[in-house]
Amino acid sequence: MMRKLLLAALLLLLPGTLPQAAWATTNMAEAPIDRLNLPWWHQRWELSLTQARETPNAKIIWLGDSISQFWQYPGGHGYDNFLPVWEQYYAPYNALDFGFRGDTTASLIWRLDHGQVAGLHPQLAIILIGANNFGHVHWDSAMTVPGIESVVRMTHQRLPGAHIVLIGVLPSIRSAWVDEQTQTTNAELARAYAGSPHVTFVDLTPLFLTDGRINAAYYIDPHLSPPDPPLHPNSATMARMAVALQPLVREYVR
Repeated sequence: MMRKLLLAALLLLLPGTLPQAAWATTNMAEAPIDRLNLPWWHQRWELSLTQARETPNAKIIWLGDSISQFWQYPGGHGYDNFLPVWEQYYAPYNALDFGFRGDTTASLIWRLDHGQVAGLHPQLAIILIGANNFGHVHWDSAMTVPGIESVVRMTHQRLPGAHIVLIGVLPSIRSAWVDEQTQTTNAELARAYAGSPHVTFVDLTPLFLTDGRINAAYYIDPHLSPPDPPLHPNSATMARMAVALQPLVREYVR
């Protein structure tokens, strides 16, 4: 049912018409789908365009979902105090954070297709997307991998001077199905971009493991009331992520 509703929404959003058979074979994870009906999303979209215009000298851009958006949260507790990590590792490069909570590959594709990075010339674009594909919309790896590849391709087309760091879908503790899709997606992406001159694939899964198992203590979700399944890294884990990415920042950003 959800897939049918999203397909109906897509028909309203995209111009022109296609034969019914073509729509039936559309990979929703690759289709541009906005979320402008959500006031907060619309507001953040407009803000991102303003930030892009006002920061033409941004050397780093983050593109993603809520995990990336969390960079801007000062937090009220130690586990959710993300902003100091951003200020240490990315603010010196006039970095832009284009993370939108709840976004799938489809909505990031829409944002790229509608000028979110227009006029920018960063040296590094960091992409972290795909976790929400395995959520409510329930898009599997067969749909998600092409969706992520489309994001990478569009980013390279629009920011040809930027090296792309593609972070694999981060591990979570949601279900065995999600674990399988995450691992399959990351394995396929690692193969797809092995040896690529303009894309570096990075799998940060080891940062979330203790004795070979995903550690719930590395996430903020268990602290929520009521608690949610571990999905979003806490500030200490995000700091470790930033440290792990720092060699690439030093290599490609001047």
